[in-house]
Amino acid sequence: MTTITGVRVSDVRFPTSDELHGSDAMNKDGDYSAAYVVLETDDPTLAGYGFTFTIGRGNDVCVLAAERRAATLVGRSVAEVVGDLGGVYREFKTDSQLRWLGPEKGVIHLATAAVMNAVWDLAARAAGKPLWRLLADMSPSELVSIIDFQYITDALTPDEAVHMLEEMVPGRTARIAELERTGYPCYTTSAGWLGFEDDRLRTLLKEAVDDGYRHVKLKVGADIDDDIRRCSIAREVIGWEATLMIDANQMWDVPEAIEWVQRLAEFKPLWIEEPTSPDDVLGHAAVRKAVAPIGVATGEHGMNRVLFKQMFQAEAIDFCQLDSARLASINEILAVYLMAKKFDVPVCPHAGGVGLCELVQHLSVFDYVAVSGTLENRVTEFVDHLHEHFVDPCIVENGAYRLPSQPGYSAQMHAASVAEYTYPDGPRWSARLQESREMASLSS
Repeated sequence: MTTITGVRVSDVRFPTSDELHGSDAMNKDGDYSAAYVVLETDDPTLAGYGFTFTIGRGNDVCVLAAERRAATLVGRSVAEVVGDLGGVYREFKTDSQLRWLGPEKGVIHLATAAVMNAVWDLAARAAGKPLWRLLADMSPSELVSIIDFQYITDALTPDEAVHMLEEMVPGRTARIAELERTGYPCYTTSAGWLGFEDDRLRTLLKEAVDDGYRHVKLKVGADIDDDIRRCSIAREVIGWEATLMIDANQMWDVPEAIEWVQRLAEFKPLWIEEPTSPDDVLGHAAVRKAVAPIGVATGEHGMNRVLFKQMFQAEAIDFCQLDSARLASINEILAVYLMAKKFDVPVCPHAGGVGLCELVQHLSVFDYVAVSGTLENRVTEFVDHLHEHFVDPCIVENGAYRLPSQPGYSAQMHAASVAEYTYPDGPRWSARLQESREMASLSS
């Protein structure tokens, strides 16, 4: 009997602020980071890997929370854990003392995401399948059994979910074959970080078009004149047949969002992303009504399935951008996918962070194969950096994710990368921190 023998959680940070990768109007100097979880077993060939995403300071808090969350798994058999994935999730969720610190939001929910991502990775590795295939091979009733329907049955019932999934079973094999030929379409944000100078923006946009991308996204929201200039450059480079999206990263109040987007409407963006507070359901609905036909997209900071339920019910968004490391892993993500299907809102997952592209490729493939059955108005984010730190990195060709083929959730980092970028003692950080201390001493 294979047993979970230990949990290691590492504070892994990459200094992306050095070159302004990830910069936007709200987050100008983020260092892409992961609270990285390893579930160890007494089988040297089997472990589970997962993480949640942050942008630097506070990642250590997520590490501590993930250690607390995962501790109850130690000593359990792998068969017990992966045989009741819904039960493990519900056990975490109903831990009343940790739940009090949320409930189902904030650091505790991020920690649940990190640990449950590792549990799902362990389950897929134990089955010898990539995660999307593990899910696609499940029956509708098996899939529904892992979902927590508490607080959402006014929008989606288990019976409705089973029926929707059963309708999609006949075409699963054909849709898998199609994606094996074409890949899953993605868009790039790598060209559009707000901190990039115009010449760099122009160069990166041209490279994106040359690489086959037909969708690109720009960060906006700091200065309207700068946004107009940068959107002009974008349209000059990508033309008017390619699709442009814009992302404000929560910068605006509702009236400001409406006015700002109307000023940028001449550039015909497909959507405005995160125009205001991620928790403001009615604010998003007001923006959506005012800026149509420009769509409203949000979700990377969507804290749980209840918030998404309200967004759908209020007709507040045109595109759902769930996040694989903020929602509490597959158990909660499936609930959001099924509600999105019922309310006819396409899901275009957020992936602007270390490792998120590796995870969301599995989600998007599964959505097409088993849930939505369509690629219409669906495109998944891709950010082209830090993939070299993963054992099974995502592969994008001609603007499309190739289907993951290796067992697991593609979440495992190279041990050398973890060692080098662990904060604060890894070599990449210890030298920088020592230099900062010396400079501070000299200046004093």
